[in-house]
Amino acid sequence: MANRRNKKRSGKKQNNTYLVKVAWVLFFILILYGFWPFLKSLYRDYTTHGNGYGIERYTDLEIPDALKGKPEQIIRHKGYTVSYNKDWHIPNWVAYELILGELDGPENRYNKFMVDPYVKGMCATNADYSRSGYDKGHMAPAGDMTWNKTAMKESFYFTNICPQHPGLNRGVWKNLEEKIRDRARKDSCVLVVCGPLAGKNDKTIGKNKVKVPHGFFKVVLTPYAKHPKGIGFIFDNKKEEGEPAEYAVSIDSVEELTGIDFFSRLPDEVEEKLESSYDIGEWKL
Repeated sequence: MANRRNKKRSGKKQNNTYLVKVAWVLFFILILYGFWPFLKSLYRDYTTHGNGYGIERYTDLEIPDALKGKPEQIIRHKGYTVSYNKDWHIPNWVAYELILGELDGPENRYNKFMVDPYVKGMCATNADYSRSGYDKGHMAPAGDMTWNKTAMKESFYFTNICPQHPGLNRGVWKNLEEKIRDRARKDSCVLVVCGPLAGKNDKTIGKNKVKVPHGFFKVVLTPYAKHPKGIGFIFDNKKEEGEPAEYAVSIDSVEELTGIDFFSRLPDEVEEKLESSYDIGEWKL
């Protein structure tokens, strides 16, 4: 009889121990769930600061200085900032930061082009591009906005779009976008500024007379890598073949062509070094 009672007590102790373990597991799950946004924030800061190299983060480093001689409305969206040209109905430039923690996000491509509600004045529409022969070419690519639903949606605002030759948009331009994402994986953060090369003599499309650029530029900087580096690219607005490396130039060359001052918040000696030359071998393009 005593043995039977001892067995019952032993069974109860085992059950109680099991319940206590389950309770502790649930407790830690709840704690982890509550701290998850904080942990994600720490991870984002870690990846942004160059895989822990401890380099001081610059504020708005990707934003160029104010333009001279062109209309400019600065609009800040979730995933990018745009300098909008109200006369030409295209951006002067689009700038954004892409970090390791933002790659391969869960958001699917939105695929609905829209008027930017923050534009003061006229904005391009779908009708302007209809039967024009030009793609609605993203400056800040939708593929870099998969980390957030709002960022993805806003990447389809017409303030982020230019008339782009299909042979460029779907070719080497897209190839370069993919390689920039690869660079973000390696260096933890890239800064990108891109936009059209356009002038008063370039043609227009649509009722709103959307300016068709004769070319495009893109500059890329990896400021938080162990060995920071910068590079520029120039493309004609036509079918361009080959690899992005064939279109590489120094950032200084792009500044001279566009009149835009990039990455001016860097210390002067650092800016001069990163913008005056580039090593194409380091970029693996």
